[in-house]
Amino acid sequence: MLTFDDRFVRELPADPSELNKPRAVRGACFTRVTPTPARAPKLVAFSREVAAELGLSANDFESPELIEALAGSRVLEGMKPYAACYGGHQFGNWAGQLGDGRAITLGEVITPSAGRLELQLKGAGRTPYSRTADGRAVLRSSVREFLCSEAMHHLGVPTTRALSLVVTGESVVRDVLYDGNAAPEPGAVVARVAPSFVRFGNFELFASRGEIAPLRALADHVIRMHYAELLAASGMPERETYAAFLTEVARRTALMVMEWMRVGFVHGVMNTDNMSILGLTIDYGPYGWLEPYDPNWTPNTTDAGGRRYRYGHQPSVAGWNVARLAEALEPLVEVEADLVKALATYRDTLMASERTMLARKLGFRELRVDGLETDVPIVETLYRLLASTEIDTTIFHRSLLDVPIDEASLADPSDAAIAGWIGEAYYDASALDGAHRTAMLGWLRTYARRAREEDAVARRTTMLAANPKYVLRNWLASVAIDAATAGDFSEVEILLDVMRRPYDEQPGRERFAAKRPEWARHRAGCSMLSCSS
Repeated sequence: MLTFDDRFVRELPADPSELNKPRAVRGACFTRVTPTPARAPKLVAFSREVAAELGLSANDFESPELIEALAGSRVLEGMKPYAACYGGHQFGNWAGQLGDGRAITLGEVITPSAGRLELQLKGAGRTPYSRTADGRAVLRSSVREFLCSEAMHHLGVPTTRALSLVVTGESVVRDVLYDGNAAPEPGAVVARVAPSFVRFGNFELFASRGEIAPLRALADHVIRMHYAELLAASGMPERETYAAFLTEVARRTALMVMEWMRVGFVHGVMNTDNMSILGLTIDYGPYGWLEPYDPNWTPNTTDAGGRRYRYGHQPSVAGWNVARLAEALEPLVEVEADLVKALATYRDTLMASERTMLARKLGFRELRVDGLETDVPIVETLYRLLASTEIDTTIFHRSLLDVPIDEASLADPSDAAIAGWIGEAYYDASALDGAHRTAMLGWLRTYARRAREEDAVARRTTMLAANPKYVLRNWLASVAIDAATAGDFSEVEILLDVMRRPYDEQPGRERFAAKRPEWARHRAGCSMLSCSS
């Protein structure tokens, strides 16, 4: 059914102990662990796209053996399960050893066409890195991770994937709001898939302890497995190889973060242990989607005070995280100028990709940033207007396609015409009146003059591909979670299907493209979330 390999385990230093209790682990990349069997595992959803990449068919998911393996209740032939050891900076502070506290990698699947992909269970039981936790996960957070992993992929955002969602038949006690009111919730396990789950924090922990041998071994492994094009002619990593590796990670990270900005995604927990060495979105915790445009919004209740991980600050935080990775790799890179070059690559890539992203969203071939005909005032004025009242950013950008750009239509439009073009994006219809109406109409005229310079067909095609109609809004996920908790997984399946085509019109599914309802404005899980999972 699945063919497994264990190159990570074979090539890298292991924890000599398999004692499964919280403890410090030194000089090792991983600890061998066995998942904790679930009491009554039941498959409730799977991604057919990820299954196909792994070489699985829909019929395979009728196998009790496969379902048990995806729940952590069975170790299949070839699997050599382990939990990875890493550290990280959390909210800007060094946290020391962290590690896979509830994630267990089963092994590397040799796929028919996608190379090897790591198969990892989240919520499959305790590991030596669980600290005081139980290593389990609740259905609530598992539904969110399963759906968002796949939604992000179909949006075109670099991401880890999700193969399956299994309920365990057991309860897990969690304090959702961290207010002392812990309660039992249904348990679940998500099977995650990626070429690698190695993070910035894997390198940081070794560097913090001066453990250079395992640091080098890990870097060599990642380069050989995922950045082989950077190797010297000898096939062996050299000093310049490590510098090129850091530079490429910086580049990929910048591209990833700008894709977040394009679709309005807010990660919520951009700690260095949640940063993928491959430039993938990883660890879907208290994430959220920007609804009313607010660059200072964070979905994470733990971040509510400092708002370090707010939407508008994500590019800066990712750059800060890359700098921490550069510090960790300094013993291998050695030359300070190469470290500086990598950070400059992050900055330059970010700036270039931001210009490309904004141009695409507005339907321009390119964003002009210099000279008398600069497009910068168009962008700055737009986002100032969007922030001036509650305007749904996803709906507004999609609605911009329907605004006529000929001069006559915008000369003296009626209130009904303007409302028909962009009114759906406003949370308060009366806001599209008075001074705001005048300012917005002025912006639309300026935008239209610029848009008339573009090829009409190319402009529309570009905007349709850059501005999704459907995103996984927190309130949509919350509705699906409520139904799933009651045993009905139909909403999970429908949402999964809707998010397969986020840029297409899907007649009959308009409710999934609607702005946040009033009941969801302050409801936990719809507005902000904790890290509880």
